[in-house]
Amino acid sequence: MNTNAIKTFAPWILLLALLIVWQVVCSAFQVSEFIFPSPYAIGQSLVEYAGPIAGHALRTFWVTMAGFAIAVAVGLALGLLIGSSPVLYAAAYPLMTAFNALPKAAFVPILVVWFGIGAGPAILTAFLISFFPIMVNIATGLATLEPELEDVLRVLGARRTDVLLKVGLPRSMPYFFASLKVAITLAFVGSTVSEMNAANEGIGYLLVSAGSAMKMPLAFAGLVVIGAMAMAMYELFAVIERRTTGWAHRG
Repeated sequence: MNTNAIKTFAPWILLLALLIVWQVVCSAFQVSEFIFPSPYAIGQSLVEYAGPIAGHALRTFWVTMAGFAIAVAVGLALGLLIGSSPVLYAAAYPLMTAFNALPKAAFVPILVVWFGIGAGPAILTAFLISFFPIMVNIATGLATLEPELEDVLRVLGARRTDVLLKVGLPRSMPYFFASLKVAITLAFVGSTVSEMNAANEGIGYLLVSAGSAMKMPLAFAGLVVIGAMAMAMYELFAVIERRTTGWAHRG
């Protein structure tokens, strides 16, 4: 088996091994489902409640994608703006870092007051928690363009705009795709947290409902679905990255 095949199957092999160990521990020590459900019990819940889980998952997915789309648009625009100016980069970067340090869950009650209970707070929470990695990666990619390269291009007659769009922006694409893979997982976190506090649909709402009813296998099934959706989107962006920025990677 070659190296590429090993890399492809390694995550699945590791996941299978973890599930086996998990199941063996739960069975050997007879761990109660109310404390820590086994993979088998979680699988049973996935089958038994497939319909409700699918409905809640679809709600969480489109809410997350809506917030993520806004985050990409805003993060890309701010990243281009901040990264194109050394002065603006020095001025705005510390402020944006301070904003990113604020707990986004604390915004949920405020968003509920502004937009009411429903999709609005979840979309905006997903946006707030995921736009920063996109913005900072684009801004850093543009701001760290080699001065020598820029000087050579200027001597050849290139304007500042030409340097940024034709050299700086393509150079930032690996940073951009790396930020997308981080941001999409954060977006799912944001929408789920909001749904746990201010929604009557979605996986977050399902987690709270299942926990209140002491249906721990169902709650874990919801977590499994969230993880599967995030992993699928992560892999999608990884495939797009390999196809569009292959020049930035070896092999």
